[in-house]
Amino acid sequence: MAAADGPGDENPGITPAKTPFQAESGVETNRPPRGRTPAKMALLVKICGLKTPDTLDAALDAGADLVGFVFFPPSPRNLDPGTARTLGARVAGRAGKVALTVDATDDLLFDIVTALKPDMLQLHGHESPERVGVIRARFGLPVIKALPVASRADLAPIRLYEKVADHILFDARPPRRATRPGGLGTPFDWTLLNKIAIPVPFILSGGLDQSNVATALAITGATGVDVSSGVERAPGEKDPDKIVAFIAAARAAERDLQSASRTRRA
Repeated sequence: MAAADGPGDENPGITPAKTPFQAESGVETNRPPRGRTPAKMALLVKICGLKTPDTLDAALDAGADLVGFVFFPPSPRNLDPGTARTLGARVAGRAGKVALTVDATDDLLFDIVTALKPDMLQLHGHESPERVGVIRARFGLPVIKALPVASRADLAPIRLYEKVADHILFDARPPRRATRPGGLGTPFDWTLLNKIAIPVPFILSGGLDQSNVATALAITGATGVDVSSGVERAPGEKDPDKIVAFIAAARAAERDLQSASRTRRA
């Protein structure tokens, strides 16, 4: 995995803590160096909310790039540290491990990173740009920052988070009374991302499944897709067959888009 941008450039005065945490996968998860035009990146496919060895194996065997583990008690996909440690060891470098948290404290993040040894942190709460920068520097790991989307106005924070996050993840804005910020199985209007300049790699989430991932990619040009409820038979209960089908559909869509791009250039 490529090294993250030096935190000192973006967060002067913040000294990264000395930690034993090292990324284990070979998955390229970081953004290109600043000031360069990014080359077309291979599509990142992330299966999130994994809780059992059989569903994790299904994702790994089918070729997922990133496997996500949730650390948020209100979620039906929440993991305890012991299970996280066991599942994390099972990955064995075959994909990037992503730890999803919601407004977590440094102490909680330390415990999660110690147990899972993730390659990336996904911040899915109300973390400010300053907080994202502090976490990225302190733990020395690339960060995915989730942004909720319901209207074009929700895209304005991109300009703030692009300076501190390695990836932006766009998810549907949850209903006001929702108990968790994602994994609700609802899409947003993907056309909102049309013709929007997004200078860091971005991941599309919210309501994706094998039947609509090709359309979502064609509309948004996302550099990654993230699915959770779309590969479940019940909340928190992943379906190995749906995992395999989703990854196959995403890869097929990627090939089709690449072929169409080559045809246009010919």
